[in-house]
Amino acid sequence: MSSTDFFRKEVNELKSKDLDWKIRVLQSRSVPHSVIDGKEMLILCSNNYLNLSSHPKLVQAAVNAVKSFGAGSGSVRAIAGTMELHVKLEEKISEFKETQDSLYYQTGFSVNAGLIPVLVGKEDLIISDELNHGSIIDGVRLSKAEKKIFPHKNYEELKKILEESEKKFNKILVISDGVFSMDGDIAGLDKISELCRKHNALSYVDDAHGDGVLGKGKGIVHHFNLKNKVDIEMGTFSKAFGVVGGYVCGSTDLKEFALNKSRTWLLSGSAPPSTVAACISSLEVVQSEPEHVKNLWDNTAYWKRKLIEAGFDIGLSETPITPVMLGESSTARKFSDSLMKKGIFALPIVFPMVGEGKARIRSMMNSGLTKEDLDFALEKFEETGKELKLI
Repeated sequence: MSSTDFFRKEVNELKSKDLDWKIRVLQSRSVPHSVIDGKEMLILCSNNYLNLSSHPKLVQAAVNAVKSFGAGSGSVRAIAGTMELHVKLEEKISEFKETQDSLYYQTGFSVNAGLIPVLVGKEDLIISDELNHGSIIDGVRLSKAEKKIFPHKNYEELKKILEESEKKFNKILVISDGVFSMDGDIAGLDKISELCRKHNALSYVDDAHGDGVLGKGKGIVHHFNLKNKVDIEMGTFSKAFGVVGGYVCGSTDLKEFALNKSRTWLLSGSAPPSTVAACISSLEVVQSEPEHVKNLWDNTAYWKRKLIEAGFDIGLSETPITPVMLGESSTARKFSDSLMKKGIFALPIVFPMVGEGKARIRSMMNSGLTKEDLDFALEKFEETGKELKLI
């Protein structure tokens, strides 16, 4: 038996349970109407909430940056890979988020995986929401701190843990997603922040799905009017801002700590000029063109209302992430397959990504969708729901 045979064995086991990822190939720009595997489809599963990935200003900024600065930096940020564009982006993030300072990483995942483990040590405690993103889970696992999990959005239980733990640990770090990516519900960051300040704990929010969406685009901290009341705010450019890259923002002390301690930042090649320039442009567009956020929320309200009227269960959603709850994994797969035949790309989310019996189609709203697009999609959702005897 070869030492690499386990590759095939593990994958075959996943395939036998229909749990393997079947990668679809995008053959055009990421816009509402795109070509996927050779067929034009209406995309309802992209995180490109504000439809900025092909915005002319972002595209031109990327092109101009390549012409001026080349294709890459040739180094990690800490040595020779910090270009003036990186500095400008961090200044722009701080201005946009209204914080003292910020640090740009290659991805959002690398922020959580690289920063969380160095914030706490053996004498410390991490308290995490049970439905936090996998990147948070990995960051928590990499730390040497003790770990405690509180039930999803159960802040009475969080309060109890803090009261029991406050005098037992050197530092306590409380971590939560801002918007939870599977259900589209919003964390009670106001409650988390208040509890952290009362019990001398650090507060850390992952605002990946709140960036560009909540708080008129500025995120969950602004949504709850918590300026200067959240210690560590992490986010990403790969969703509403339409580009790629992560960041952490807060105090200048936090930035200097992160760039000296976080190995995912220290030891990864810096983001190329085109990406950094497009990120700068994305923030400028959100500031100067508020219609994108408005359109997103108008579409979200219409989509949710019509789905409910059709008889679908959209769970706990409060954001453009709108699950259509279907129950069994096999049902969600059949629903998605039927939609694809009708020209709609909306993937199923099944066990183990969600609990057993909680499979769904996770539909994602986009500011570039027209009312005609939404009505077409609603018609096909309703058709499919009736075909499968779900509504």
